[in-house]
Parts: sequence; C-alpha cells; structure tokens
Amino acid sequence: MSSSESEWIDEVTEPAPAESHAAEHHTADPVDVDAHLLSRIQADIEESLLGGPRCFTQSQIAEFAGVTRERADRLWVAMGFAVDEDPDAVMFTQQDADALKTIIDMVNRGVISQSSEVAAARSLGQSMSRLAEWQVSLISTHIIDQLADSADHEPEAIRKIVLRLGAEIIPAVESLQTYVWKRHVASSTGRNVGNPGEEVASRVLVVGFADIVGYTSLTRGLDSAELNDLLERFESASTEIIGRNYGWVVKTVGDEVMFAAESPHYAAEIALQIQQAVLADHDDPQLRVGLAMGPTLVRFGDLYGSVVNKAARLTSSARPGTVLIDSELATQLGSDANFKLRHLRPRRVRGIDRLEQYVLRRNLEP
Repeated sequence: MSSSESEWIDEVTEPAPAESHAAEHHTADPVDVDAHLLSRIQADIEESLLGGPRCFTQSQIAEFAGVTRERADRLWVAMGFAVDEDPDAVMFTQQDADALKTIIDMVNRGVISQSSEVAAARSLGQSMSRLAEWQVSLISTHIIDQLADSADHEPEAIRKIVLRLGAEIIPAVESLQTYVWKRHVASSTGRNVGNPGEEVASRVLVVGFADIVGYTSLTRGLDSAELNDLLERFESASTEIIGRNYGWVVKTVGDEVMFAAESPHYAAEIALQIQQAVLADHDDPQLRVGLAMGPTLVRFGDLYGSVVNKAARLTSSARPGTVLIDSELATQLGSDANFKLRHLRPRRVRGIDRLEQYVLRRNLEP
C-alpha cells in the first residue's frame, strides 16, 4: 500500500486535529476506531483501489512481466513504493503486475528507451505522489465531515460510511483527473509538434521565475491559515496569467513559481502581469521576476541548463517589484513597442562571470 493510501485511511478514521476544517464546523465527539476495524477498512479500500487482493511475490511479478527481479524492483522503487525485505512476501496485486508489464512493453516497443526507463518511472511516480497527497486531503476532509454529522458511531456503521463515500468520490476524482491529463497532453502536443520525439530534448525557450520577497521572515508572522491563503492567491493568480498568455507552469516550490513560454512577447507579458496583478493587496509582500532565453534541456517535464540558472540569478538580483531579463531576451524584445528596456551594469554572480541584465517595463507612451 502506498503512503497516500495509508494516510487517507488514517485521516478518515482518526479524530480531526483542533485546527482542522472539521473541527471548525463540527462539535461532534471524536470517532474512536479500534485497530481491528481499521485493519478491515484498510484491506477493503486497498482492494477497491487496486482491483483485488495482493497475490504476487517479487519474483512472481518479475516473471509475469518477463524481467529480472532486480529490474522490477528498480522500477517499483523508482515509482515511489517500498519493497518488502522478505523476498517471499506477497505484496503485489494483479493491477501492479499489469502496470509493470505495461512499462516493459513500452520499452520493448521503443516508446521509452531502456536507458531512461527508471527516470521515466520516477518522474511519473513523483507527479502522481504529489497529486495523490492533495486528493487524500480532499477526500479525507469530506469523509471526516460526514462522520461528524452521522449519529451512528458504531464501528460497522463507520466502516460502511467510509466505504460508501469512497466509492462515490473516487470515480469522480479519477474521471476529472483523466480529463485534465488528456487536456494537458493535447496542449503539450500543440507546443511540441516538430520537436524531437524523445524523453529528453533541447528547445529554445524563455524560462522565468516569480518569487515572493522576504518569504522566510514573512512565514514567522503568519499562522497556517494565513500562509495557506497567501500561497493559494499567489499560485492561483500566477497560474491563470501564465496559462492565459500561452505559457505553462513547470513547477511551484513554496514561495516561487517556475514557468516557461516559447514566445518572447508573451513571456514578457506574463512577467509584467504577474508583477501587476499577483498579490496586489496593500499588505501583501512584493514579488521579483527574472526571465532568460535560450536553448533549454527539457527532461521529463522539467527544465535544465544555463538558461534556467541565469533566470534564477536574475530573479535573485531583481529589486522587489521589478522584472529583470537577460541580453538574449532583450534582443528579441528590442523592437517590441509594448515594452521599454533599461540596461543595467553587468553583475558577477555564482556560476556566471558576467550577467547582463535589463529592467523590463511596459511602454506607456502613446
């Protein structure tokens, strides 16, 4: 069982902490669940999610997929799951076996190269793990609310409520997840037509970072709810602006969002609109944004290379409330009447002896 599945089970069967959503809206007594009932709920949920009981050992699942046990273990661990120390432990379901065989079949057909199969499994696992953590929280909150509203706290009644709600919610979440994934595949396909069809490729992109100024000290003065509200407004508004201007979010890490765009014009629009519209309340912290353009290594959905490093250094160098760009992007924007550029003195930063930097502003002159 994955950590996310276990976490869901723990959350839906234990009392909500005092600061949780459930505690804010309900005064029902905590629901006490004994260990035997918890184990039954665990088994029921796992069979429901994974389509059946565990029935394969490590050697058996490897034989089913037609690979060595060592290779099967590497792929399983790469996806973020533990391998039992006992090689004879029955720990895999039929769907686990089918999933492993699917990966091997994709490698055999050349869809995934064998040299990158572990990296591909790791990328998939990391993406799904983060998504699962959010979904567990969403589902658990709803189930806790329903348990708190229920007048029947008998163990068997609790089990039936949890299983019923899980059966209602999970298919809806799965359907929505599948649709959003397909929509992103369609969008990414549009961006990548004509580019090398490999897991790793180099493309000319504009890479950007938007960073909350003074985030570390800011967190000391905010409680959990206030910090959550700040990050939600930051991520939500940034994501909307990036998508509206034909860019895409690469990742968000706490106080920072990393994004990319193919068009220099739209990348500049993203940066300026983020400065103007994101965290725009009087008491909100300021932002700084950095952009750099050039050949970028695209690897399993993430970006790497000197352009990424340059964009990060420009972001760190930018004054609060400003946008800094590199010379390559400045050259592309030099003839764009929508923007004004001001050349600053080059700086020496870690990893770059001479960082050319330009302040990007909107041209307000008629």
